[in-house]
Amino acid sequence: MIPTAFARLDSRRTLRGALALGSALLCLGTPPLAAWADTATPAAAAQPAAVEAPAAAPEAAPGGLEYALTLKQLGRRDTLNLQGTESSDVVTFGVRADQVVTGAQLVLDYSYSPALLPDLSQINVLVNEEVAASLALPKENAGTPQRTVVNIPPQLITEFNRLRLQFIGHYNMGCEDPLHSSLWAKINTSSELHLQVKQIELKNDLSILPLPFFDRRDSRQLDLPLVFGATPDTGSLEAAGAISSWLGALASYRGANFSANVGQLPEHGNAVVLVLAKEPVQLGDLQVPAAKGPTVSLQSNPRDPFGKLLVISGRDDAELKLAANAVALGSKTLVGPSVVIDHLEALAPRQPYDAPNWLPTNRPVKLGELIDPARLSISGYNPGNISVPMQLPPDLFNWHENGAPLDLKYRYTPQQVSSNSSLLVSFNDSFVKSMPLPSVTSLGGGADLLELLKKDASLPREASALVPLANATPRSQLQLRFMFDYVKQGDCRDIIIDNMRGLIDPDSSLDLSGYKHFIALPNLGVFNDSGFPFTRMADLSESAVVLPDGSGPAEWGAYLTVLGRFGQATGYPATAVSVVAAKDVQGVADKDLLVFSSGDNQPLLKQWLDRLPAINQGDKQRFSLSDLALRARDWIAPSAEADQHKPQVQVSYTGADSSTYLTGFESPLKSGRSVVLIAAAKPESLADASAALIGGDHYQDSIQGSLAVINGKQITSLVADEQYYVGSLGLFKRIQWVLSQNPLLMLLVTLLGLGLVSSLVYLGLRARAQKRLA
Repeated sequence: MIPTAFARLDSRRTLRGALALGSALLCLGTPPLAAWADTATPAAAAQPAAVEAPAAAPEAAPGGLEYALTLKQLGRRDTLNLQGTESSDVVTFGVRADQVVTGAQLVLDYSYSPALLPDLSQINVLVNEEVAASLALPKENAGTPQRTVVNIPPQLITEFNRLRLQFIGHYNMGCEDPLHSSLWAKINTSSELHLQVKQIELKNDLSILPLPFFDRRDSRQLDLPLVFGATPDTGSLEAAGAISSWLGALASYRGANFSANVGQLPEHGNAVVLVLAKEPVQLGDLQVPAAKGPTVSLQSNPRDPFGKLLVISGRDDAELKLAANAVALGSKTLVGPSVVIDHLEALAPRQPYDAPNWLPTNRPVKLGELIDPARLSISGYNPGNISVPMQLPPDLFNWHENGAPLDLKYRYTPQQVSSNSSLLVSFNDSFVKSMPLPSVTSLGGGADLLELLKKDASLPREASALVPLANATPRSQLQLRFMFDYVKQGDCRDIIIDNMRGLIDPDSSLDLSGYKHFIALPNLGVFNDSGFPFTRMADLSESAVVLPDGSGPAEWGAYLTVLGRFGQATGYPATAVSVVAAKDVQGVADKDLLVFSSGDNQPLLKQWLDRLPAINQGDKQRFSLSDLALRARDWIAPSAEADQHKPQVQVSYTGADSSTYLTGFESPLKSGRSVVLIAAAKPESLADASAALIGGDHYQDSIQGSLAVINGKQITSLVADEQYYVGSLGLFKRIQWVLSQNPLLMLLVTLLGLGLVSSLVYLGLRARAQKRLA
């Protein structure tokens, strides 16, 4: 406390000195120092942003870099609504470990209430709780969109940062309602943070992995090249797939895109190099020594002193895969510029549905396992939602299920008097249950309650609810919201006391163990969202990738990007995936198959012609269509049968341009196994499919059904023809479900059951009658 107080005192003295200096210079006819005047630039002539030229941030210094991120890219989905006499919201951002910030600007798009008093109202911009600027809210600009550039002192920015936007609002010089509807300001998510940075050189030490190839401080999409020493065989591609899925898992929501080439190092930045090195290998300016075993090394990019190369080498495919798996699974243990891997062994085999990112379905899951326990506590009258992310296995069978049991333990500060305070439970924005938060008066007071509150100002409670999973998606959210009643006392008596607190106990749990795994396929929606059915095994041990004949960098890049997408879904690297050519597909007949095609180079398409709803053959195309594209896109029927949209029309045409498409069907090699085909007329068009799987705001639609066509940023789902089922329901549940899907069979079974019961009753009564007569 004492050092903080002295720091504040010193800051005030410095500010007074600066103001005095500025006044003296003004009296002498000299303008004040720009360093003290440079805080915030109001919107020019108070014009709306729609007619104002975009505010340009200063250019980066020579040798530096500049990039911009919107608040939406930083994780804010909706407009920041600031209400009341004082309110704030926080956006977090980070700075890469290999960069230092030399300049920063916040281009702020905002609007505010016309009822505010300009002398008493303001928007403060704080970085790591230090004030970077205070924006005036003049009357003449109220109610219209504004744009302002706020210069942020770079010394305020650290590795991880909190950008707080604070609104101070008043509408009356006398008594006022602290939650009056006229007290508001809105910050648009199009607001941009501009950063000018200078590169710094990191050490060549494997202990810094995954830096600099992935940096969790960087919220941008990961783009990374993988360089092969020679044309890769299937073993080299399997090793590369382990690396791309590892980095994809780390990239998470950011998305990861990978390119592939042979023997060509990037001019700038970082890359992963995979090379078979029985003898020394020369890759441009890079000399790779002969491998003495599975080898991993980190070294500078000879073309860029700030770039790094992760070189993975071995004398054969087995050693190369071992080295790649060691990086994907054990990178946190590696130390030094280079290591030779002696041994890597899985202590226990992977099990279905055990992906780290997926909720376990064999036991109750504590909420503290899913979210930082610090985020389960709130303060204030209207603190917003506590959102608990829940990545669910996509094949949970929800038929005739009441819901997943939620055992909720919570604490709150009881108000002296209230009538509407409650804890609201929602799932994916759908209301589930409301639990009242009784006040001291409602609880009846008494010695017991007072004694309890003496020990702890908060009141422990427990409740249970059934969370229906009818609207569940692979990326769902459980939302918990404390709503405290604000009781108005009248003029000059309304005051907000910041003593309202709430806490969800981390031991609260959700139990999915009552749900079975069973789903109708093909379903490109679950493939797009979570990589299912390939990701059923997190290491992809039951999956194989079939590349076309004569594949090249375009096909390899698409394969690596898709595996990165699988890693994002599971949180685990694909260390056991198989990569084969079409001629070797019988060797992986018992696996789920991910097939790539670019033009006429995939022989399997001719063998499976009768199963394909779409065909690209040179300039000739054929597509099957249903009414899927005409339905309400956000509605899914609870019954798989009702949700089908089978082909009704077939269109064939000849044209110079061909579409890229994804389709799914049951494997012709083994029943119950799946095939997903990603096909394009030319190799470079496969990038459209992998980009669509990553997704983003520039895609209006999503991949779904059993056939989806991609043209640039446009996705059109044409058919949803479910033909087979995977999973297990158990005997009794299976009988129930089969009968529900076949009314005539249910009638027949009912009649047979009645006949059997009637026969047993008849025989029993007859035996009894004979016994009497005897």
